[in-house]
Amino acid sequence: MVERQKTLKRHYTFEGKGLHSGQKVRMTLKPAPENHGIRFLRTDLGHDAVIEAVADYVTYTQRGTTLEHGEVRISTLEHLMSAFYGMGVDNALVEVDNFEVPILDGSALPYVTAVLADGLQEQNALRNYFEVRETVHYKDEKTGSEITILPADGFSVDITVDFNSHVLGVQKVHYDSNTDYAVDIAPCRTFVFFHELEFLFRNNLIKGGDLENAIVIVEHPVPEEDLARMASLFNVDRVDRLPEGYLDNVRLHFPDECGRHKLLDLLGDFSLAGRRIKGHVIADKSGHRINTIVAGILREQILKTYNN
Repeated sequence: MVERQKTLKRHYTFEGKGLHSGQKVRMTLKPAPENHGIRFLRTDLGHDAVIEAVADYVTYTQRGTTLEHGEVRISTLEHLMSAFYGMGVDNALVEVDNFEVPILDGSALPYVTAVLADGLQEQNALRNYFEVRETVHYKDEKTGSEITILPADGFSVDITVDFNSHVLGVQKVHYDSNTDYAVDIAPCRTFVFFHELEFLFRNNLIKGGDLENAIVIVEHPVPEEDLARMASLFNVDRVDRLPEGYLDNVRLHFPDECGRHKLLDLLGDFSLAGRRIKGHVIADKSGHRINTIVAGILREQILKTYNN
């Protein structure tokens, strides 16, 4: 079956705050021509402040993926990139007036809801794929994270999420061409463990976090004074721990929503390879660091294959 590249039908503007910076940001998604790929334009830096969304420019992967090229920096782009991948958007220009993509509700759903209401614009050029011919494998010996990509006719993912948590347990999620990204993956929000929150605040992270854009996992019963302190940090009157082991700020969309969010992240990070791939991905305890390392390995193979 012939697959053609696709872009957006019109402009879409989103306003919010960056998850880590807490700064207000306005972002507009725009159609782009064939073979353009996904590029970001920092409008606050000038009309030439453009960076291509590829693994070449990954510089930082703590709690999100950051690209930098010269003075142009874009952070926490993985949810948007995942939405582009899941919807089938090959070409788009993203104009943003700050360095961090807005976190919105912590998922990819706001993008998907807006864009798919209009559908996509099919273009004349064929969609570009990179077929994995030999097994790709990378393991982080320090963390135990591991990703393997096997040759396959299409693209699929089997991801295992294990934080040694009695609340989450071990979550296994599968993705392939039959998965409805908009329904099954896009709504899944980012998550954090309760015991990490104060550390993240002290280290100038999650300044834009609130109790509407993240699932908070609470492994053990928490003293009332700790809950009160957390409520104060988030500027709410009160928070409580549910019997299931989650803070009562949100209700889960799926029992394995956290595992599905990890798959959402992987799709966004892998899109930085610059081409859609054909291969079967097996990911164990993956995160932004190993995702982008493997995307970089794929990117090198792609450039070597198509530049020779």
